[in-house]
Amino acid sequence: MMGAAARGRIRRNARALSRSTPPFDPMADAYYDASHLQRFGHIGDHAPDLAEKFFAWYQAAMGEGALSRREKCLIALGVAHAIQCPYCIDAYTKNCLEAGADAEQLTEAVHVASALRGGASLIHGMQMRDHHDSLSM
Repeated sequence: MMGAAARGRIRRNARALSRSTPPFDPMADAYYDASHLQRFGHIGDHAPDLAEKFFAWYQAAMGEGALSRREKCLIALGVAHAIQCPYCIDAYTKNCLEAGADAEQLTEAVHVASALRGGASLIHGMQMRDHHDSLSM
């Protein structure tokens, strides 16, 4: 059990820290910088052979095939939300619009990805239940 003196030190330290720490500004030191997207082509500056292979594969995967460009862009937008990549969300929102998708289709793609991600989290609950059952008396 913690004594009154220890609780007092914790409170004083917390007050001092709150006075010395500026208010939280989520955009002040944001990791995401929209200008990075414009410079993505430079990702291979120090490994051009690997970048060339990646971009060739990417172009082949995203090109017309059994799925249309619009369908592939909608899939990519859904995946972007599932993996929570702000760069991909920005890029594929734009790509979807350029490929002829509308706001309703973009929103539905996000809901499909979210439902799948939610279901994947829920199914892991069966793992928890199995582990619970094996530990329970």
